[in-house]
Amino acid sequence: MDDEKGIREFSRKILNNMGFDVDLAINGEEAINKYRKAMDSENFYDIVIMDLTIPGGMGGDKAVKELLKLDPDAKVVVSSGYSTDPIMSNYKDYGFKGCLSKPYNIDELSEVLENLFS
Repeated sequence: MDDEKGIREFSRKILNNMGFDVDLAINGEEAINKYRKAMDSENFYDIVIMDLTIPGGMGGDKAVKELLKLDPDAKVVVSSGYSTDPIMSNYKDYGFKGCLSKPYNIDELSEVLENLFS
């Protein structure tokens, strides 16, 4: 989930090349709705990457709380260009399982995924 189309497409390309099926969302509301529909159809998401701040929409800081109400075991990664935000340095305290500082590259994304699935 990211409000920037370029970041969504970059992430899709990398994750597809890693063998993941990818679904994209522009904001927290859309991400939660897609997650809920996936759960209802028993097509669970393995991981969710959420931008921390979405101007004019629900960002990852609020969306993760709603997502964890739906699925307490959800693997949610926070992503942001605001590396000084307290959520980025203490992401586990907010329910996130991983953290990616933007701009991130394929190696950084791979490392976060490895940690989540090991």
